[in-house]
Amino acid sequence: MDWRSCKILVTGGTSFIGSHLCDLLIERGARGIRVIDDLTSGVLSNLQARIDSGAIEFMQGDLLQQSVAEEAVRDMDVVFHLAAIHGGRGYVDLHQGPCAQNLALDGMLIKAAHETGVDRFVFASSGCVYPNHIQTDVSEELYLTEDMVGPPYNADNMYGWAKLMTEMTLEHYHRDFGFESASCRFFTVYGERGVENHALIAMIARAFIGQDPFEVWGDGTQIRNWTYVGDIVEGMVLAAEHIKDATAVNLGTEERVRVIDAVEEVLRYTGHRAEIKLCPEMPTGPLNRVASNRLAKDLLGWEPKVKFIEGLHRTIDWYFGVKDREQVREMFTRMLTER
Repeated sequence: MDWRSCKILVTGGTSFIGSHLCDLLIERGARGIRVIDDLTSGVLSNLQARIDSGAIEFMQGDLLQQSVAEEAVRDMDVVFHLAAIHGGRGYVDLHQGPCAQNLALDGMLIKAAHETGVDRFVFASSGCVYPNHIQTDVSEELYLTEDMVGPPYNADNMYGWAKLMTEMTLEHYHRDFGFESASCRFFTVYGERGVENHALIAMIARAFIGQDPFEVWGDGTQIRNWTYVGDIVEGMVLAAEHIKDATAVNLGTEERVRVIDAVEEVLRYTGHRAEIKLCPEMPTGPLNRVASNRLAKDLLGWEPKVKFIEGLHRTIDWYFGVKDREQVREMFTRMLTER
C-alpha cells in the first residue's frame, strides 16, 4: 500500500493511541490525513503542530450523528477507527451505559464507510472481547488466541460486548458486501501521552505526586501484558496493508507482568518510597489477560520490539518531564473513574 497516495481518516486521532498512529503514518509518507475527534478525551495539543503545518486536516464532530460520520468518511480510501467512548478499568466498570453507545457509533461509521466506497477499514478492537471465564486463574500460563472468542461468548462488560459486536459486523459486511477490513485487538496499551485512567499511567502518577500509602487496585497478583504504543500502531498499519477479509488479530506482547511487579518497578525507578496499600474492593478486571501474538507474526510479520521495562522507563521519563504536580493532584482521583 502506497501511503503517499492514500486519503486516510483517523477517528479519535487526537487521543493517546490515535495521535501516535498519525505520527507513524506521516513518517510512512502519508500526506492526506483527516482526523475527526469530539475532544471529550482526546487532546488537540497531541496533534497541534501537525495541524498547523497542514499535514493533518482536523474535524471536530460527534460520530454518534450519522451526518457527521458520512462527512468524515467522504472521499477517504482508508479508515482507522479508534474513536470510542472508553476509559480505564474504573470507567468501563462504572459507566456501562455510555460504553454501550459504541454499538451505535461503530455501526453508523461502518455503514457510511461502505456506502461511500472506502477501500479498507481498520478497527481498534480490544482484549475485552475474550471470555471472562477463561481468564480467572493466575497460576495458569495462559495466552489468549484469536479462536478463543466464540461460543459461549462472555465479553468484558458493555465495552467488550460493543467491540465484539463490531468485529462481527465487519465479518458480515465482508461476507455480504465484500467490504474489506481488519480488527486489531489491543492489549493494555501504554506509553507517552497515556492517560491517568489506565493502570500503568495511574501508577506513575501516584509516584509523581508522592502518594503514600501507594494504592494498588486488586491484590496485585493480576497478570497483564502491557504493550508499548509504538508497537501497537505499527501493527495497525501492517493490518491495513495485509488483511482485508475482516480477520481479527491480537496486538499484544507475550510478556507476563504481575501488577505488583509493575508497581515495585515504578517505585524503584522513580525513587518514591511509600507503603503499598492493596485495594481488593476496587475494579480489577480479568485476573489473567495475556495475548498470543502468533497470528500477528504469521499474517503481518509483526511482533513487539519494545520490552516492558524499556517502555516503562520511557513512559516514566516522559511523564515526569511534562506534567505539573499540582495539576495532577487536582484531577487524579477524578480521572481514575472518568475519561
